[in-house]
Amino acid sequence: MNRKGRLRGWGGVGGMALACAAAASLLVPLSRHGAGEDGGRVGGPGIAQGVQAKADTCKDPEASLPPSGDDGPTVAKIRQNGKLRVGVDQNSFRWGYRNPATGQLEGFDIELVRAIAKNILGDPDAVIYRTIPTSQRVPALQKNQVDIVVRTMTINCKRIGQVAFSSAYFKAGQQVLAPKDSTITGYNPTLKGKKVCTAAGSTAFDALEKNAYGALYKDLTVPSQLDCLVRLQLGQVDAVVTDNALAAGQAAQDPAVQLKGDPFTEEYYGVAANLQSTDLVRRINQVLVDYRSGGTNSLWMKAYRDWLAADLPGISGPPEPKYRS
Repeated sequence: MNRKGRLRGWGGVGGMALACAAAASLLVPLSRHGAGEDGGRVGGPGIAQGVQAKADTCKDPEASLPPSGDDGPTVAKIRQNGKLRVGVDQNSFRWGYRNPATGQLEGFDIELVRAIAKNILGDPDAVIYRTIPTSQRVPALQKNQVDIVVRTMTINCKRIGQVAFSSAYFKAGQQVLAPKDSTITGYNPTLKGKKVCTAAGSTAFDALEKNAYGALYKDLTVPSQLDCLVRLQLGQVDAVVTDNALAAGQAAQDPAVQLKGDPFTEEYYGVAANLQSTDLVRRINQVLVDYRSGGTNSLWMKAYRDWLAADLPGISGPPEPKYRS
């Protein structure tokens, strides 16, 4: 079946226009519901800072600093500024996306941002949102252009030498997204000779670097994961490799595509901060303790039911936190 020119999801061609508009505006700083209060832009190269476990000695990257409700220099500075600067996505459906009907940022990650802002500043709306592409998450923190990044960011050994992570707040896995009528059956030799899209700076790209099964991918990276869905819809690529949590949202936008095979990795999402912001990481870990508590009545489970359960059913709760001794 020829998929070129055929778009599904958010209203066919209208959905395509929305997707392109979202991708084009990735670097625009945003307040919660409108124009940004800070005119700075996110971008540029970053240099690793601070001291944390290096990748070559990394054994348990999900182990974070123990939680603490105490204020520290970073938290005090955020209080002084009166706003929490957060790097987010605005085009990952169900996670962090701009609702085309309301113009508001919504999603699972946005709910967590609001909980952090409420804890530190007493106001869930005291946030300056800065939308950033996947490849700019680390540089934005290293250059202190944002206080935290809450953007489906996987904790791994490479990244813990670049930024500091909270304890894990979600478990996902890499998986293949392709048209329902595709001969691709998963992350396996059926990818040979196929064009595969990934986001630059993503763990999906790293996975293909290790074993691509003959897929063509090196010149097919994009700044944002939603750009991969658009390319798939236009027939420019044959498949997408990404976190299944994100892919499930994309499949919900386009009923002509589906997840193929099983997840082939375990990915744990964390809130990222500058390596020097240890007090902020501890404070966020305390927020997460409260966010997870309450079993099926927890704020975590409420956010899961509101945003993710329809596309990722069967999840009984958040991952257990791990802390360094």
